[in-house]
Amino acid sequence: MIKNEYYVIGVMSGTSLDGIDLLYARFKYGKNWDFDIIKAETIKYDEDWNGKLENLVNLSIEELKLIDKEYTHLLANVISTFIAKYKIKCIDAICSHGHTAYHQPENKLTYQIGNQPIISKLVGQTVVCDFRIQDVELGGQGAPLVPIGDKLLFPNYDFCLNLGGFANLSVDINNERIAFDVCPVNILLNYYVKKIGYDFDDKGKMASQGKQNDELLSKLNDLEFYRKSYPKSLGLEWVKTSVIPLIDEFNLEPPDILNTLCEHIAIQISNEINKIKKGSVLITGGGTYNDYLINRIKSFSQNEIEVPSKQIIDFKEALIFALLGILRLRKETNCLKSVTGASKDHSSGNIFYPHKIYIN
Repeated sequence: MIKNEYYVIGVMSGTSLDGIDLLYARFKYGKNWDFDIIKAETIKYDEDWNGKLENLVNLSIEELKLIDKEYTHLLANVISTFIAKYKIKCIDAICSHGHTAYHQPENKLTYQIGNQPIISKLVGQTVVCDFRIQDVELGGQGAPLVPIGDKLLFPNYDFCLNLGGFANLSVDINNERIAFDVCPVNILLNYYVKKIGYDFDDKGKMASQGKQNDELLSKLNDLEFYRKSYPKSLGLEWVKTSVIPLIDEFNLEPPDILNTLCEHIAIQISNEINKIKKGSVLITGGGTYNDYLINRIKSFSQNEIEVPSKQIIDFKEALIFALLGILRLRKETNCLKSVTGASKDHSSGNIFYPHKIYIN
């Protein structure tokens, strides 16, 4: 039934492995979509799950199916705990991205674990999930999916930039939403800082103490991906095969790698946002807390950079996946062909109900 107010839980797990983001929000539709974030929390992965998720690209399809089942139960438990902890009573749907195991749109393949039908029965709620697969089947990249939420929830900004595992950007050009992955961010920064025993580079202090390697910077900026036009998206496989081996050839100390990577990220982002003069840029995602990186982006940018509240920084993607689920329930477009390259705009995502039986 179409209505104008929804209470939903958005669930997001990104490639940076920061944890599972959960958000309970109210959405109201009048002339535009408005939202209120009621509760939000990030549940960190333990060491065992971190290891499993980092290794997903090396698993066979049979092994992935097993871990998919296990991860679906993990998500269901985390969601149920969240509901109980905050005594949440009114829920129209759980809207979950799952966690990307592999993403090869050029081969019409994408796999997000945690989206098994059993999840709706385990949490006792309607679940909307697996938003990418239909888009890939329609010839799209299956990513990024957030831009339609940027357009509907944050219309006052020229650019919405998310600094997560990857940097992705969305913008309106000629009244059409365009979005694409720009470059790797936390997926690389966290990878190299973990080699010396840290989960992340606090405020970019380590990067700020490193020395830029000009040759590595040049080779990073010369990667073929940056010469492609949108729509385009990135995955962990590309990082492991094309970027990490390149960086490791230089045998640099971690601070020097981090410093060079921050410069590379700032250059690639500025190359895109400087295409509009005197524009406004909303930056969210975990990379927003890297003060050194933000300052490097500002130094290259010709636009106004805005960092919003901590709640929006941390939970914007979970918020938008909550909206994508609502749009799916309303049978309204939640995937834009102008963003993903699919053959048509469409309403994507599986809807599972706790009282139905599903046979895979």
